[in-house]
Amino acid sequence: MTCFDVRFEGEVAHLRLNRPEQRNSLIPSFWAELRTLVQDIDRNARARVIVISSTGKHFCAGLDLGVFDTGMFRAGGEGDEPGRKRALLYEGIRSLPETFLALQRARVPVITAIQGGCIGAAVSLAAASDLRYATRDAFFLLQEINIAITPDVGQLHWLSKVMPDGLVREMAFRGARLAAERAEQVGFVNEVFDDHETMIAAVSEIASEVAAKSPLPMWGSKHVINHAREHSVEDGIDLVALWQSGMYHPDDTKESLRARQEGRTAIYENLRPAP
Repeated sequence: MTCFDVRFEGEVAHLRLNRPEQRNSLIPSFWAELRTLVQDIDRNARARVIVISSTGKHFCAGLDLGVFDTGMFRAGGEGDEPGRKRALLYEGIRSLPETFLALQRARVPVITAIQGGCIGAAVSLAAASDLRYATRDAFFLLQEINIAITPDVGQLHWLSKVMPDGLVREMAFRGARLAAERAEQVGFVNEVFDDHETMIAAVSEIASEVAAKSPLPMWGSKHVINHAREHSVEDGIDLVALWQSGMYHPDDTKESLRARQEGRTAIYENLRPAP
């Protein structure tokens, strides 16, 4: 892995960005690495929670400027016919947000821990996660307008689901920093910590707590919450009824009650690997 250190602690997978000297900027290999890691953990039921953290002063500086010298943002293809060239460019740009969609599609919760700058495309990574925690010095920045680009890897779409509309527009139009305290006030960040060490310790504890719950209703809760973003309450109620009638089984509930009575930690079966 070029961009990540990976370790497993119990039922928690820790993915840590590991290029602090480059402010963990997103080089071309990042996109496939994160997508592959998340899909492998999810599909093979290797963990019940995924934690994404970082190293150095900044969480992530966004797209590495070197990508503009690669084919990722060029209208490639043979010949001079502009339609086919632009169609290929469209496919290339369209593929990038698939990495962050993998976080949303994963059956397990994804937690992101952010210190320092979370800039550009990294905002999509944070916004596509289920829970976000930050240090007091953290900030979020849609830098694209400052370099004459429309944000194109899902930042505006995910932010519009988890942040007030006016604030999303202000971030997009002004290209100004959103401080961690303000992000917490509007509900984008779950909690702010004084420093990186304290945050990682707290996030690890939260992840372990979540991982100790039954993974099947955890998956169901994530699925229903994601569905609610795009559907009416009535549609959501119907989805929950379908989920419960198909996926609910009393064994986990019985184990929860027995464990509580016996003063022990409940033991649940992991999810099956996905086909």
